[in-house]
Amino acid sequence: MQALDQFDEDDAGTVFRDVITLALCGFVAIVILLLPHIRPEAKAAAQAEGMTSPGNVMVEVRWPDELDADVDLWVRAPGDVPVGYSNKSGVIFNLLRDDLGRNADPTRLNYEVAYSRGIPPGEYAVNIHLYRNKAMVTPIPVTVVTSVKRPDGETARQVLATTVDLDREGQELTVYRFKLGETGELTAGSVHSLPTPLRTWRKS
Repeated sequence: MQALDQFDEDDAGTVFRDVITLALCGFVAIVILLLPHIRPEAKAAAQAEGMTSPGNVMVEVRWPDELDADVDLWVRAPGDVPVGYSNKSGVIFNLLRDDLGRNADPTRLNYEVAYSRGIPPGEYAVNIHLYRNKAMVTPIPVTVVTSVKRPDGETARQVLATTVDLDREGQELTVYRFKLGETGELTAGSVHSLPTPLRTWRKS
């Protein structure tokens, strides 16, 4: 009887070890199968092929968070259509969000941003427009920042920044126009604020 009990204990121990070994082998097999799909070299390969990530030219606008005001960003890239709240994408630029002030906004952050895919050389235009001013406060100071991430660069660098005032509903203001060269450098002497309407453009 004692020998039989000893046999049962040895048999149970063997089964337990077999189950643990099989589970470990299954885990190792899964890891081996997943390894070909984990490719840290993908980024380097993409750069080697000349691929660039979105966000080469970024234009950001901020106005005081406590104000219930709807300020719109409008941008235009060389040879492209204006991009703003009524036309959120062009060939080059995309508007990420149309911030309506307090309306349909879970945060108090007053912020809009547009980014480009690529850096076509030529003149860029940046406008702001006071669509609605429920706060009934004027002037509304708006900070505008433009940054450029060159195709061969890792991080974006700020090239232009200013703060301008919007005084009345419906006002559209050209913040600045500027030229970028073939490699994304700001062309010397190209920055000016000669007015150019962008908001009045409509899709045909």
